[in-house]
Amino acid sequence: MQIYNNILETIGNTPIVKLNKITSHIPATIAVKVEYGNPGNSIKDRMAVKMIEDAEKDGRLKPGGTIIECTSGNTGMGLAIAACVKGYKCIFTSTEKQSKEKFDMLRALGAEVHVCPTAVEPEDPRSYYSVAKRLAKEIPNSVWMNQYDNLSNRQAHYESTGPEIWRQTEGKITHFVVGIGTGGTITGTGTYLKEQNTNVKVWGIDTYGSILKQYYETGTYNPADIHSYVTEGIGEDFIPQNYDFSIIDFIEKVTDKDAALMQRRLAREEGLFLGNSAGSAVQGLLQLHEQFPLTKDDIVVIVTHDHGSRYVGKFFNDDWMRSKGYID
Repeated sequence: MQIYNNILETIGNTPIVKLNKITSHIPATIAVKVEYGNPGNSIKDRMAVKMIEDAEKDGRLKPGGTIIECTSGNTGMGLAIAACVKGYKCIFTSTEKQSKEKFDMLRALGAEVHVCPTAVEPEDPRSYYSVAKRLAKEIPNSVWMNQYDNLSNRQAHYESTGPEIWRQTEGKITHFVVGIGTGGTITGTGTYLKEQNTNVKVWGIDTYGSILKQYYETGTYNPADIHSYVTEGIGEDFIPQNYDFSIIDFIEKVTDKDAALMQRRLAREEGLFLGNSAGSAVQGLLQLHEQFPLTKDDIVVIVTHDHGSRYVGKFFNDDWMRSKGYID
């Protein structure tokens, strides 16, 4: 009988699906790795379980302990599901710009959620980063997972996402494209793919208001260029330790509006009900094709992080889209 021992055993082995209508003008094979097939409906399940397992092995996380994390929602879901199975408590901090649906789902899994202001520096004591750090010091037998600087994040993708993509494309992948935030997916997956074939191009997709592209190109950044943005799940206002920028070949920026409109196109034209960062990633690929034309021999895999259900109150809501000026 094929019966899994628990829901965590179903993480990974997500499908790769070809895009047809949106990329019909591009001669290459363009496909998306649909990560909402994971039990928490996002790619973050992979690294969430890895961070917990590594914390258990080195003794940081003890039986009955409390998991603390700052999250835009998806990492929290992965941690919360694993905590249910393994018997841990969860406390999450997030930002007020995130979809309400994300908070409701975390609470449904028994997690405590603290919503923090968005437009503050990471060092500000009110930021979701600082609040998580403080709670970990105050609460006995707790561990702050810190997905940004926890190298188990990128190791999870080196061990699972990279090998899956290589196997599913029979080693023929030529370009790997992904929205970038913590740096775990692009660094871990990109490292594995380049170890198999140094010619694989690794392209990251950033958003305006984030510093990642600027830092990648110059080795520094101007704090004045940091500003709030609507796009969820990608971009940063500091540089997480999970990054190895030498793995990245190019970083492209996508506007909030273009990401939102592409997210809706993916649903209506391809039947792919995907998250906001998927809109950024696919739109970014279209922009990159204009700069670096793809050929019929190219095979491009775009990672799409999560499911559209997390965004029905925002990007899939016509009234909300009109309020932002994204549609008439």
